[in-house]
Amino acid sequence: MSRTLWFVAGAASGVYTIFRAKRLAQNFTPDGIGARLAAVSVGARMFAEEVSTGMAERESAIRAELRRNDGELRALAGAPGALPEREGGDDGHR
Repeated sequence: MSRTLWFVAGAASGVYTIFRAKRLAQNFTPDGIGARLAAVSVGARMFAEEVSTGMAERESAIRAELRRNDGELRALAGAPGALPEREGGDDGHR
């Protein structure tokens, strides 16, 4: 039984090694290299689209926040007891 087990293990190992070697050899053919370059190109394009989408979403969120804050500042500026704006940019420190 032990010899049969080692024979089957060796045969399976050989089949697996041949399969992997063929796959590795295919990756270095012109078609395999072209496929890899195409995959990298698609991946880069998808990444750029995701970054662009994220930037647009974040920009709209920031603009909405600024509009909300601007409304609050205008309401505070018109509120009684609000501090008057200083002219000339003098901050009172010497």
